[in-house]
Amino acid sequence: MQLKNGAEYMESLRRLHPRIYYKGEPVSDVTRHPATAPHVRAAAMTYALAAKPQYRDLATAVSHLTGRTISRFTHVHQSIEDLIKKIKLLRVLGRKTGTCFQRCVGFDGINAVYSVAYEVDQAHGTDYLERFKQWLIAIQDENKMVVGAMTDSKGDRAKGPAQQADPDQYVRVVQRRPDGVVIRGAKLHMTGAVNSHEVLVMPTTALDESAGDYAIVCAVPIDAPGITLIFGRQAGDDRRDQLERIDVGKPRFGAVGGEAVIAFEDVFVPNERIFLNGETAFTGSLVYRFAAHHRANYGACKTGLMDVLTGAVTYLAQIQGTAKGSHVRDKVTEMIHLSETLYSSSIACSAEGAPTPSGAYLVDTMLANVCKQNVTRFHFEVARLAVDIAGGFIATLPSEYDLESEAVGHIVEKYFSGVSGIPVRERIKIGRLIEAMTGGTAMVESMHGAGSPQAQRIMIFREGRLAEKVKLAKALAGIPQRRQGKQKSD
Repeated sequence: MQLKNGAEYMESLRRLHPRIYYKGEPVSDVTRHPATAPHVRAAAMTYALAAKPQYRDLATAVSHLTGRTISRFTHVHQSIEDLIKKIKLLRVLGRKTGTCFQRCVGFDGINAVYSVAYEVDQAHGTDYLERFKQWLIAIQDENKMVVGAMTDSKGDRAKGPAQQADPDQYVRVVQRRPDGVVIRGAKLHMTGAVNSHEVLVMPTTALDESAGDYAIVCAVPIDAPGITLIFGRQAGDDRRDQLERIDVGKPRFGAVGGEAVIAFEDVFVPNERIFLNGETAFTGSLVYRFAAHHRANYGACKTGLMDVLTGAVTYLAQIQGTAKGSHVRDKVTEMIHLSETLYSSSIACSAEGAPTPSGAYLVDTMLANVCKQNVTRFHFEVARLAVDIAGGFIATLPSEYDLESEAVGHIVEKYFSGVSGIPVRERIKIGRLIEAMTGGTAMVESMHGAGSPQAQRIMIFREGRLAEKVKLAKALAGIPQRRQGKQKSD
């Protein structure tokens, strides 16, 4: 792997020249700007872990394309063991960063595109998979970070892509040339976009024949001409701008994933970087497989975050003198129970995975949707319990400026103290960590990342095998099965 550690990753970003804006101003160096640097450090942890012997088995893999050792985040799953190792790695990273480390969307996009490109080639005699393999080998060998770009702006959501008053509300091909295509549109909420090397563009929904120009899958360098990124605001980002390190809560890492808008203004994509171009019949499978892989992740990375939050509130209870209360112990027990239940969903959908026709493995899609549905409930309940145990002081804490003020610092020191011998600064730090992990963007992402709750419920209903379950009930009740108007007993 060319990029072997976090420092090399950061240096590689400094060699890029993407067009990035934050609060209306250009960002020249994402590794140093206070709004983006914490997210860069979180992503850098994926590189750092691969360099540590105790994590190497989880954080690296052997490429089935080259036989070389690569980052797991660039790997195409070749077995159930690969699927499970991914889940274990994500929980470790969640524990290490307490936030999103941003490489999962590109990772899941790689796996979805690989399997679908194979099937398009089989049906139409195209060479998409060979093109994709050549691009992927370069990604693997250089250990580049890929942002998966799927969510379009969507405009009027009652209308499909081809029916929009503004056709650019979904990314589309606006010109086809002998050497490639030109694309236009935007992708929203793109996690880790400003600190990625490449963009993997994918459609956001299943498309019909009227939307052929929108059925485009391609890879584009993050600093390609015509790309503009607008870095999103997050709760408490002005605290980072002012370098109030205690008040940030997680001064080293970002709040969630550093989401951004990626605007494509007539961006040229050469043929060798195009992996689907108008084959609308395959867009549903692509979105479906990507979503399944991505929803499986949430029971791992969010469990890692929940581990940190459980530890934070346990320590706060200890230094506040409430840890021995039976109600506190019961609530902490429930936090642990919910975390492990959620993690078991990720392990289960991975353990029940199976190969696609391409040979790449896919998680059990029903269980992956159940996993993400649990995230939209369990993570919120763990956050609620943490805030319950912590008490109201985390909502009205004075700032670090007040703590260090000659005029009022002694008041903060006196009245925010807890158990004797524990520095007030520690209580404030752990309180701010709980605040950062239970409010604002963090919880919104848990609800809507990888698809809003209703998206999972739709898939759970579709895959519920209700007809099969009706047959089971009828058989036990002695009710004959009826087919085409005739009665038949099983």
